Amino acid sequence: MAASVKFSAGMLLAGLLANTGAVAQKSDAPAPEAPGLRLNEALVVLDYQVLRVAGDAPIDLMGFHVLNRIADGLYLGAGLYAPLVKGVYGGFTAYDIGANLQRRLTPQLFATAGLSFGGGAGGRSTENAKSLSGSGSFYKASVGLGYDLGNYSIGLNVAKMKFMRSAIDGTQANVFLQVPFNYLTGPFGSDGQRLSPADASQVAASSSERMLTVVLDNFKQLSPEGTFKGSFNVADLQFAQFFARDTYWYAGLGVGYRGMPLYNHVLGGLGQRVQLSPRFTLYGQLGIGSGGYAPDKINTDAGLLVYPRVVGEYALTKDLGLSLSAGYLIAPKGSSKNLSVGLGLTRHLRTGDQPSATSDSAGSPSYQGFRVSLFQQSESSLRFIGVDRGSLRLIGIQAEGIINERWYVPLQASVAYSTYLGYPGYGELLGGIGVQSLGGGRERLQAFGELMAGPNIHGLALKAGAGLRYGLTDRAALRTTVGHIEARSKAGNRFSANSLSLGFDYLFSLPTW
Repeated sequence: MAASVKFSAGMLLAGLLANTGAVAQKSDAPAPEAPGLRLNEALVVLDYQVLRVAGDAPIDLMGFHVLNRIADGLYLGAGLYAPLVKGVYGGFTAYDIGANLQRRLTPQLFATAGLSFGGGAGGRSTENAKSLSGSGSFYKASVGLGYDLGNYSIGLNVAKMKFMRSAIDGTQANVFLQVPFNYLTGPFGSDGQRLSPADASQVAASSSERMLTVVLDNFKQLSPEGTFKGSFNVADLQFAQFFARDTYWYAGLGVGYRGMPLYNHVLGGLGQRVQLSPRFTLYGQLGIGSGGYAPDKINTDAGLLVYPRVVGEYALTKDLGLSLSAGYLIAPKGSSKNLSVGLGLTRHLRTGDQPSATSDSAGSPSYQGFRVSLFQQSESSLRFIGVDRGSLRLIGIQAEGIINERWYVPLQASVAYSTYLGYPGYGELLGGIGVQSLGGGRERLQAFGELMAGPNIHGLALKAGAGLRYGLTDRAALRTTVGHIEARSKAGNRFSANSLSLGFDYLFSLPTW
């Protein structure tokens, strides 16, 4: 049983919805004369560790993290962890927000230290999750050495990872692989403006084609051995980056929303594209990852998953495609075998020299504004079945794509680091629409309101909120939000809570076509 929230999933879906909306609202604002692009540095980090579990089999965790450089040698970001081959912990997931410091000792050798905090849950059963995950909150501290091999670095850390009131509490070796990458952004205030010719040329020369996809999948279990025997529905979010004309790598995240809420999987792999006609494209891809629920419900054993899939896509516009997919999801160490059929929507993010699926003119690029917020949230006056259930503490991320000066698309993902109904693993994944006051000129204060819907632990939830944002610089702001959430379980029982959150906003714009 795992929390139903994916930090990176929130970022992917917000980007998909915002970019899809941007197709219809290209601005005719003139391009700035001065260059507006800024080169940003970031890291993708994979790490692996095996943790002792008091009184039980060890658990191995593969970590995936995205870290953004904010100062010389200092990185901030978010990540997730999932098991692969040790123990029987399929469906365990954990998410964190943290900082990493790196200092060069020689041209190739560097020292690294990290500290992160987060939440997560999982176990063989609901009861086992209590001893394995404790309150659901954890911290990880590490120190070690890395060696720069040019296009990537490898290294070894000594890491301390502790879940509060949990059987997971140990210090162990942590190996890591990190891949640096650069990306271009513009000022947040440039939203809607077209890029200057020089900036457009720079973007086209330095970028490759990417795809953002949301898929609604239906999984049919084959000869299930767990206590859950039915089919289940999953919302899958996928980011793909082409490294050759028709070959790409991808990362995908899935969350159950019907049949088995809180089911989750994390997958990554390779894909190949075959263009059948100007409007029809066939994709084949193979993913490997981790996921499940509790193994007594759906038997993914240690969590390792393999997922081959074929996708047929029809181009609705030059950059928007509708797809039908079929796949086979299997847990090699468990008994879970599933056939999938999915309906998807893909936003193609192309550079100026990439081929398009139609003969339409590519047009010139413009900036689209985005905000990414990290926040801490407290939920109080929490009631379920008419009984006061105390309070919850959550951490989360919210990504917002700007539609115009008044409207934006928010997507919020949060996970609890305290227990709910005596168990760890509460989470929320919400998306919707937001409205804001004008924040241009010298005004630093901005008011906003949001209405969002999505799953929490009980089922479909609806959340309304309002807040204030205070600008610190043209790239950063502080925000506070008050809100109220309502949900109903499958049995019709009502859940409600009030919320208060404090957060930090990172503001930027991206070139889009």
